[in-house]
Amino acid sequence: MFQTLRNAWKVPDMRRKILYTLMIFLVFRIGSFLPVPFIDVAALNQAVNNATDGSVMFSYLNVLSGGAMEYGALFAMSITPYINASIIMQLLTVAIPPLERLAQEGEEGQRKIAKYTRYATVILGLIQGTAYWWWLSASGYLQSSITSVGDKTFAAIVIILCFTAGSALMMWLGERIDEKGIGNGISLLLFAGIISRVPSGINTLITLISKSDEDALFKNWLEVIILLIIFAVVIIFIVWMQFAERRIPIQYAKRVVGRKQYGGQNSHMPIKVNMSGVMPIIFASSILMIPQQILQFFQSDYSAVAEKTWFRVLSLINYQSWSYAVIYFALIIAFAYFYTSIQYNPVEMANNLRKNNGAIPGIRPGKPTQIFIKNILSRITLIGAIFLGVIAVLPTIMQQFMTVNISLGGTSLLIVVGVAIDTVQQLESQMMMRHYKGFLD
Repeated sequence: MFQTLRNAWKVPDMRRKILYTLMIFLVFRIGSFLPVPFIDVAALNQAVNNATDGSVMFSYLNVLSGGAMEYGALFAMSITPYINASIIMQLLTVAIPPLERLAQEGEEGQRKIAKYTRYATVILGLIQGTAYWWWLSASGYLQSSITSVGDKTFAAIVIILCFTAGSALMMWLGERIDEKGIGNGISLLLFAGIISRVPSGINTLITLISKSDEDALFKNWLEVIILLIIFAVVIIFIVWMQFAERRIPIQYAKRVVGRKQYGGQNSHMPIKVNMSGVMPIIFASSILMIPQQILQFFQSDYSAVAEKTWFRVLSLINYQSWSYAVIYFALIIAFAYFYTSIQYNPVEMANNLRKNNGAIPGIRPGKPTQIFIKNILSRITLIGAIFLGVIAVLPTIMQQFMTVNISLGGTSLLIVVGVAIDTVQQLESQMMMRHYKGFLD
C-alpha cells in the first residue's frame, strides 16, 4: 500500500488528486470543531462521553462524525442524512417503475437520481436536525442565557439550519472527492472521521491501565493484549476476505474472420466474495440508529413512557445487547443481498457472454447460464454477508466478557480497512492506465 502511494505521488496528476483529497479532509476536520451557536458544549461533551446515561448511540455518532457530536459542531450529523436518502432512493428505484426506468437510462438517468437524492438529503437533514434540537433542548444542553420564547425560537432555527447545512456541505465535499480526488468521497469522509478517533481510543486504553489498582492491573493488561491480538487477526481476515473471489471458467468459441482466427481461449469471470463492500454495514447501522434516536428524545419524560409497549420494544435495540447483535446481523445479510441484486444482473451477465461467443463449460447458453450464475451469486453473497455480520457483531459479543468499551470496534475497523483497500485499488488502476501508450505513440 505504501509503495502504491509513493509511486502515485511521483505522478503530477495523481499528486494533485491526493492533495485535493487531503484538502477536503482538512475542511472536514475544521467543520468537526466549529461549534454551532447556542449549544452548551461542555454539558454535551460530558453527555456524549458518559455511556451510563444512555448516550451510547451518540457516542456512535461521535465516532462517525470524527468527534463533531461532542463539540456540537457543524458536522455533528455527519453524512447520516445522505446515507439514509441513498437507501430510500435505492429502495424506491426497485419499487417504483418510473424510477427503475430512469436508473436504466445510463449516465443521464443516474444524474437525475443523484439530484433527487440531494433533495432527499436536505429534507432528511431538516427532520434529523429538528429531532436533534428537540433532544438538546429537552436534555438541557442549550446555553443558560436562552430563557424567553423568542430566544428559544431563534436558537431552534439557527441550530436546525446549521446542522442541515453541515450535512449538505459534507455531501458536497464527498461529491468533490468523487469528481476531483481519489476514491469514494462518502466512504473516505467516514474513514477520516473514524481514523481521527484512534488517538482518543489509545488514550482510553492507556488511562485504563494507568489508573488500575493492583488487583485489576493484571486483568486490564490481559484484556488490552487480547484486544490488540484480536484486532490484528480481524484485520488480516478482513484483508483476506476482501481479495477472495470465485472464478467462473469461461470458454470462448473460435471465429474465423478473413484469414485470421479469433477466440478459442479460456478465461474466467471473477466474482468477489464480499461484493457489496462495507455498504451493508453502513446501511444497517444507519437503520438501527433510528430507534436509539427516538429513545433519546424521550429520556426527559422517561417515567411517562417507560411502561409503553413501543418504548419497551425499542429499548431492546441497545448497542450492547444480544437482541441488537441479532437484528444487526440479519439486516447486514438482507442489505448484502439487496445491494448485490442492484449491482449484478444474472440475465445481463448471461446475455453478454452469449454476445461475445462465450460459455461456461458444461452449462448451456441462455436460461441455464442465468440460473447457474444466479445460484453462484446467491451462495457467494451469503458467505460474504456472514463474514460482514460476524465482524460487525464480534465486538458486541466480546463486550459481554470484557470491561474495555469496544462496541464500535468491528464496524469501524471494517470500514477503515475496506475503504483503504478500495482506495489503493483505485490508485493502482489509475496508475496502470497511465502506463499504456496511446495509439499514435
